[in-house]
Amino acid sequence: MAGTSDIKELLTRNLRQSGIYIAFVAIVLLFTILTGGALLSPGNLTNLVLQYSYILILAIGMVLIIVGGHIDLSVGSVVALTGAVAAVVVIGNGLPWWLGVLAALGTGVLVGLWQGFWVAFVGIPAFIVTLAGMLIFRGLTMQVLGNVSLSPFPPEYQYISGGFLNGLLGGYGYDAFTLFLAAALIVVFVIQQYRGRLAKLKYQQQVEAQWLFWLKNLLIAAVVMAFAWQLAHARGLPVVLILLAALILIYGFISQRTIFGRHVYAMGGNLQAAQLSGVKTRRVNMLLFINMGVLSAVAGIVYSARSNSAQPGAGNMFELDAIAAAFIGGAAVTGGIGKVQGAIIGGLIMAVMSNGMQIMGIDQSTQSVVRGVVLVLAVAFDVWNKKRASASS
Repeated sequence: MAGTSDIKELLTRNLRQSGIYIAFVAIVLLFTILTGGALLSPGNLTNLVLQYSYILILAIGMVLIIVGGHIDLSVGSVVALTGAVAAVVVIGNGLPWWLGVLAALGTGVLVGLWQGFWVAFVGIPAFIVTLAGMLIFRGLTMQVLGNVSLSPFPPEYQYISGGFLNGLLGGYGYDAFTLFLAAALIVVFVIQQYRGRLAKLKYQQQVEAQWLFWLKNLLIAAVVMAFAWQLAHARGLPVVLILLAALILIYGFISQRTIFGRHVYAMGGNLQAAQLSGVKTRRVNMLLFINMGVLSAVAGIVYSARSNSAQPGAGNMFELDAIAAAFIGGAAVTGGIGKVQGAIIGGLIMAVMSNGMQIMGIDQSTQSVVRGVVLVLAVAFDVWNKKRASASS
């Protein structure tokens, strides 16, 4: 039967995704209390966006890799390499900033082609290929930079990560443009959700009752507008947040509404069945790793712009943060399950925890312990949820 108003049934049926949203709200409330409200202050929310945007960008690509049944351990090294290439072009050779951006993106494509070739056409497991890539690209970063840091980037390049849009539509004590863009984003999101609901009803799939659908979207809209209101009272809308929002919408559409997205899920769910169904798995794998290389380059550009330098040690451990974000956000260890929105929420959970603990003055070693425990619990929940689903069926 299409449609249900039973909230308990809805939460149980979608426990993997429902649980992550509940956990996110609980963690935000917890650290808001522990930090005396400092976590949700306008200035700190702005810093939160700037500090963790590159991890969220990596998480978008990583969740697709994991859904496809792979893993990528090289993204941190690719972040360093692409940032180094941009620095050599812009700082080392004095060329325009946009050429540095194009060079970094081109490097990301080449990285994706290299790794995609070994995975898709030679058949080496992605774990081994990207482990080798982690070493190769870190070594290339050191060679490109000559083991020294390069800085500073020109203001135009820094603007990618540190720029703000403020005052475009005026506002008295706040930036009206930030609120307008947030409202427009909500409208696009709700339209996508409504179209998805209609598509499920068309194929007689079960969906939540109409009142519950609108209540859920109303709550999401309220959270987004509250976040935008805080940003509007700080420095305005971060440019990198516009980039991140665009990537979320684009990849949410690609993963859920395109043939390529359906093939990724089919391949991760059952590789042999996907091959027998005519899915060109080599092509899909190649595109997955090219996409990961490009998104790693975008993250490398954002990170180098924020730090205003390219460093041999840049991007260290970024791959673990991106993988953790995907798994905490509901991606299955065995592939075939996961969403871009979930990975973003998972990344935000890691960001809120790290930022909250920093505000509280907790040392780095304890922060690492907490993040590791959260990752283990997230994977344990995935295993438990699978066993529960198998037992109920």
